[in-house]
Amino acid sequence: MRNKFYIAVDCEGVACAVGYPHEGIKKDFHYEFVRKQATLEANAAATALFDMGAEEVWIWDNHSTGINLDYDLLDERCKIVLGSGHKERFPKIDHTFAGVLFIGYHSHANTQDGVLSHTYSTVAYQSYQVNGIDVGEMQLDAAFAGEHQVPVIFASSDDKAIEQAKESFPWIKTVVTKQSLSWNSAISLHPKEACKQIYSEVKEAYLALDQMNPYTFETPIQISLRYLRKDDAAAAPLFDCNGEPFIFKDPFTRRGIVKDIYHVKL
Repeated sequence: MRNKFYIAVDCEGVACAVGYPHEGIKKDFHYEFVRKQATLEANAAATALFDMGAEEVWIWDNHSTGINLDYDLLDERCKIVLGSGHKERFPKIDHTFAGVLFIGYHSHANTQDGVLSHTYSTVAYQSYQVNGIDVGEMQLDAAFAGEHQVPVIFASSDDKAIEQAKESFPWIKTVVTKQSLSWNSAISLHPKEACKQIYSEVKEAYLALDQMNPYTFETPIQISLRYLRKDDAAAAPLFDCNGEPFIFKDPFTRRGIVKDIYHVKL
């Protein structure tokens, strides 16, 4: 039995994280709370896995430039993936992992009133579609894991993101950390309660591993990227299976077909 796990940690979806209008989570006192809470929620998930008998747990700090978590607060048994410069999602993931977990992820860019909703960049994209369906970082990252036959087994975030997660991965266990009110407001669980629920549900996810399935996109993959700015859409180096530039649907939107997930623009 595979008994190692990969926990991917973003920051927007953790309890009590709401950010600022037009800025999101910036480097200030709110960010300091958010980075600590993301650490504690990730650690709750890791502790649950170890308590259930996991042999190895990797925690991937993947918000912004990948230097966010308070690493001293993590279980000493964890391996920590951090920083920037690597090209792939889930660095070094392979078939030996039993599952991936999403902590603090958020809803996709085209979500009404989703707390801090976006897809990879709040200043780049209006929407991101794969095979005609709006997707976010959860779906795209899950597809990278799915290429190695590694399933998503757990996600915690706001209610909008969890609704999208269940639609894409109906088998997973989840925790709703907060109810979305707007892009910058929510009704949140207490931070400690969020960690308690994550710990409990991750243990349930471990028990249900045989019910979890890898998530993949049908190939070849049809990509449609709608940018916030026309000049960014025009300048984007997007090329299809035949090496031809993505076509323009309109001045903001580029479309094309790529061979597989490794050729998807992130």
